[in-house]
Amino acid sequence: MTDVAANLVGLPPAGGPIEASGRRRDEARLLVVTGAATVDTTFAALGEFLAAGDVLVVNTSATLPAAVPVEGPAFGRGGPTGLLLHLGTELPGGLRLVELRTATGFGSIPFADTRPGPVRLRGGGRAELLTPWPAVPSEGPNRLWVARLAVPGEPARWLADHGRPIRYGEPAQPWPIDAYQTVFATEAGSAEMPSAARGFTAELVTALVSAGVVVAPLLLHCGLSSPEAGEAPQPEHYRVPAATAALVNAARSGGRRVVAVGTTAVRALETVTDETATVHPGQGWTELVVTPERGVRAVDGLITGWHEPEASHLELIAAVAGPERLDRSYASAHALGYHGHEFGDFHLILP
Repeated sequence: MTDVAANLVGLPPAGGPIEASGRRRDEARLLVVTGAATVDTTFAALGEFLAAGDVLVVNTSATLPAAVPVEGPAFGRGGPTGLLLHLGTELPGGLRLVELRTATGFGSIPFADTRPGPVRLRGGGRAELLTPWPAVPSEGPNRLWVARLAVPGEPARWLADHGRPIRYGEPAQPWPIDAYQTVFATEAGSAEMPSAARGFTAELVTALVSAGVVVAPLLLHCGLSSPEAGEAPQPEHYRVPAATAALVNAARSGGRRVVAVGTTAVRALETVTDETATVHPGQGWTELVVTPERGVRAVDGLITGWHEPEASHLELIAAVAGPERLDRSYASAHALGYHGHEFGDFHLILP
């Protein structure tokens, strides 16, 4: 457990996407926490807390159906069956981080006996598990492995035909891949949904832009998270365009706020921000770990979901909010009956 999460308790998960109950995504609940105030509202009211000239930095990565059934025994003759391989984002050199899990209905649970060797995948795919990641685990067995993936044809098409969205836990429901896409999604590559943007609708974005709020895109392909493990962030591929860097720099020099939509947007933006708080365009793989000790340089506020106490994301959120405000937020969310996880409610942190 992270130090900042010592007093936190996770929120119960939402039962599924809000639209499954006939409501709009922006009808999800939003807890707004500023310096001293806490407001319980809905995501549709986001514009009431933003001003003309404020910049929303959004992640345009789309979610892949990145869980693929394993065919036959893994690791050769006599290996385990009934498994799923979760495919993370690409690493330099065309390798991938992957996680082998036991399939349970529509979801999955941890598989603790992963070993080097071949894994045959549905649709003629194949993964060669090479080495654990990280090479020296902090505690217990490695969850993630470095693998070489070989598939027939174009990988995105192969995943569309044979993969399914990553889902955790025994009771997971078969929500379609569209439920895991945000309104900003334009470029497929995330293993799991950049879920902080899930509350936005096209109508809400139009209203915000009409009110003078600036929407600045960047890209970060999300890797493999897990509800069972507290880990350092994985390497993730990012791209910050020159136009977005310029918009953020102009906002900060003009006294406007920069609000990141999700921890992914913070990580990408902070990767290209120098010691003078100037943002530069850039792309590549980031291994940046944002902590309260390191702090943030380009971001004033954050829209995020509600994470488990073991999640490394909480260190980044505490860097924006501060530990005291983070404690207050989670206490309020518990008292008000908020829900967490990918289809859960939302949290807006402002100065």
